[in-house]
Amino acid sequence: MNNAFDYPILSIVIFLPLIGIFLMIFFKNLNLVRILALLTTIADLIVALPVYLNFDKTTHLFQFVESYAWIPFLNIYYKVGVDGISVLFVLLSQIISILCVLVSWRAIQEKVKEFYSMILFMETIMIGVFCAMDLFLFYIFWEAILIPMFLMIGIWGSGNRIYASVKFVLFTFAGSVLMLIGIIALYFAAGKTFDIIELSKTKLSLNFQIWLFLAFFAAFAIKVPMFPFHTWLPDAHTEAPTAGSVILAGILLKIGAYGFLRFSMPICPEATLLLRHPIQILSIIAIIYGAFVTLMQTDFKRLIAYSSISHMGFVTLGLFSLNFPGLQGGILQMINHGLVTGALFMCIGMIYERTHTRELAVYGGLGRAVPIFVFFYTIFSAAAIGFPGTNSFIGEFLVMLGAFKEGYSIGTPLILGIALGTTYMVWLYYRVVLTELKDEIKHDLYDLNAREIISLIPIVFLILLLGFQPSVALNFMDESIRNLLNHINTVSTISLK
Repeated sequence: MNNAFDYPILSIVIFLPLIGIFLMIFFKNLNLVRILALLTTIADLIVALPVYLNFDKTTHLFQFVESYAWIPFLNIYYKVGVDGISVLFVLLSQIISILCVLVSWRAIQEKVKEFYSMILFMETIMIGVFCAMDLFLFYIFWEAILIPMFLMIGIWGSGNRIYASVKFVLFTFAGSVLMLIGIIALYFAAGKTFDIIELSKTKLSLNFQIWLFLAFFAAFAIKVPMFPFHTWLPDAHTEAPTAGSVILAGILLKIGAYGFLRFSMPICPEATLLLRHPIQILSIIAIIYGAFVTLMQTDFKRLIAYSSISHMGFVTLGLFSLNFPGLQGGILQMINHGLVTGALFMCIGMIYERTHTRELAVYGGLGRAVPIFVFFYTIFSAAAIGFPGTNSFIGEFLVMLGAFKEGYSIGTPLILGIALGTTYMVWLYYRVVLTELKDEIKHDLYDLNAREIISLIPIVFLILLLGFQPSVALNFMDESIRNLLNHINTVSTISLK
């Protein structure tokens, strides 16, 4: 454990939401269930504050480490800890969980206790994924996340929810099977250990690295999702309840990109260098293709879902630029996308509760009908296009720096991607806010209530904070990024530009 603490703080943070699930058994009043879920998520954030406040930003080493023998004869440990990258996603997971409770307050009226149990269970799994320092433990959390998300979409989703939930499971499970085969092969090749620090020190042959990288790539690329493994995402987003869409956008897509950072790059450095250019090309395709397809959408929620394919293309391009600004931008954009797209899905959910339609053809004139809603929606739309002063601006800027540092052929297509991204968000804003108010919805509209405003204010604060002071996040991750790049340069015989 970290010297500053004599108690297992990370384990408490990981498993505290399960206590909330247990306590729900004794509550019959549904409002009390909602309050308990909210208090549990807030308590988890409060308990974790010492981790964030006492985190040492001057080192790349894992901190607050806990290690206990779990399955000794297989050399499997319950080992958790956080470094400058993972600690940011633990915080993001907690923020997203609180917002999901708030945004579901009135939207979920059936099986309320079960729904909030899924959110709290999901919070435990998400935090566990980012804290796991044992590859076997990581895989357990990775697979477990399928269960609550499958149920969330399949039970509380909209019309085509069964198809979307099954498609989500089939895609992600197919990738996970290949990753499991890779994990087993790596276990024997690395001297029968699952410890990620020891695995990163193991010298593997180039052929084995390539095979292992591709096995991991299948799982991580589907989860991101990268082109052409993206087709499950629009269906899952569209049919999921609002909280499910927020968790998908805010955290689940990031787990795939996090897998590249935590496992593929440090364990397979030479394969990473060898295969980075094909991945850069796939990322550029995702950015431009995703933007064009987004322009064609007529469903409010589906449009934002397709935009995620383009935005996550920026993330993977930044990561696989394999230079300091690119990695900074890629990781920062993971956080930015989680906040901004999560907020947009929250807005869509709030307006859907009033109009019960997502068809853009019936929207218009919201600027006059619901001005408070439009105030928040405007900020989130500006952040989505990377307007200066918002969090996405600095993230996209760093990704572009990294891409142009890699080469003009890599960086130049981003200009088109950014132009298309601005186009579809401005076009969407015009249709929803500035045109004439349609008769189909004008009698159903009423502005945001206090709970909805309270749920959106923290995201506005974080968007502006990271927009004007990105060092708040960058200072956490910088040493870990330097260490990763140094590790790749040191152990690889392939040159890194």
